[in-house]
Amino acid sequence: MASGAGRQDHAEVYLEKKGFKRAEAAFYLGITVVTIDRLTKRGLLHPSRALRHPIYPKDDLDRFLKDTTGVV
Repeated sequence: MASGAGRQDHAEVYLEKKGFKRAEAAFYLGITVVTIDRLTKRGLLHPSRALRHPIYPKDDLDRFLKDTTGVV
C-alpha cells in the first residue's frame, strides 16, 4: 500500500452565505443589533420571517449598503 493510499483528498467547498441572522447581519453591516431592529421597523431592511428567526438576505443587505454609502 502506497503512502496516502486509502486517504481521500477532499476538495474544499465554499458556499456563499445567502442570508444572515440578526446579529450576523449587524456584523456584516458594521452596526449594532439595535440599529438592525430600527432599520427593519422603518422598512429599510426586509427580513424573511418564514423561519423561526428573521433572516436578512445578503442581496438586501448589499442593496442597503449601496443605497446608503455607495459602497458594496
